[in-house]
Amino acid sequence: MENYKITGRAGEGAHGSVFKGLDLRYNKIVALKKIAINPEQGIPKNTLREICSLRALHAKNIVKLFEVTSMGSSVMLVMEFLPCSLQEVIKCSKIDLNLPRIKTYTKMLLKGISFMHSNHIMHRDIKPANLLISPKRVLKIADLGLARIFNPEVNRLYSHQVATRWYRAPELLYGSRTYNLSVDMWSVGCIIAEMVNKVPLFPGETDIEQLAIVLSILGTPTEENWPDLKKLPDYNKIAFISSAGKRWSVILPTANIETLDLIKNILLYDGNKRLTAKEALKHSFFHQDPKLAQINDMPDPEEVISNAPTFDVKEFDEIIKEMNKT
Repeated sequence: MENYKITGRAGEGAHGSVFKGLDLRYNKIVALKKIAINPEQGIPKNTLREICSLRALHAKNIVKLFEVTSMGSSVMLVMEFLPCSLQEVIKCSKIDLNLPRIKTYTKMLLKGISFMHSNHIMHRDIKPANLLISPKRVLKIADLGLARIFNPEVNRLYSHQVATRWYRAPELLYGSRTYNLSVDMWSVGCIIAEMVNKVPLFPGETDIEQLAIVLSILGTPTEENWPDLKKLPDYNKIAFISSAGKRWSVILPTANIETLDLIKNILLYDGNKRLTAKEALKHSFFHQDPKLAQINDMPDPEEVISNAPTFDVKEFDEIIKEMNKT
């Protein structure tokens, strides 16, 4: 850690604290993700997965990992510093998240997902808080602690307790352990809808409520639109009141036809019928007016930060001083 100096706190990742730091060799601002290590168990599996995934994935729309170093009994991941998240952009009332900007963010997200999936990696925790914005206004996928290798030719079981609840695909809510890359696409559909409405599409407080909200909005699934429904582990554990669902024009009243068509072809119960990232990038959503916003017209992270709640700097002074001594 002699090459780095911690200068502030940047936030909390799913598996560790994230600090803003300075690379003393190049006078460059970096992000330092600190992950505590249990001496008896070694480096956590999620940390190893994130390191391996980031080392394998070099793309414009995926966060860069510069170095892995140690600090006392912790591992420190040194990554590019990305000042804010898409979640903060969505919540910022002073930011005009218009359709051209939504299109540009969506395209950047899909490019990152497409590259990840083409390299047989599924993220499994795509959400606005894990989509970070660079100083140059580029969206980048971060926090790959739940990422796993996916091989369609290998019958492999995965944990269904993945993805943040609001962005969790329905097959996961029903306990599936044989899902595929389409779980990431479900999250993408939820995020596009959230950018349009400025609020989460399926904000459940428990797994059961989450599933109930999805079914009430999209309608009760059938064997016709979800052939594997009755094979899901938790299908018979709970019954919901039958629902015809809501019209997409009611769910997203401000969205145009192309936006609705893209979202409804991603948010399908049958994961095998959801658009892939590559297919979604070819959708008319990106080719019809209004055109995508140019990068210089995208929200400025500094403006987002200046309008966000601030931390009490004194609260972190002692921990930062202690860490810089280590």
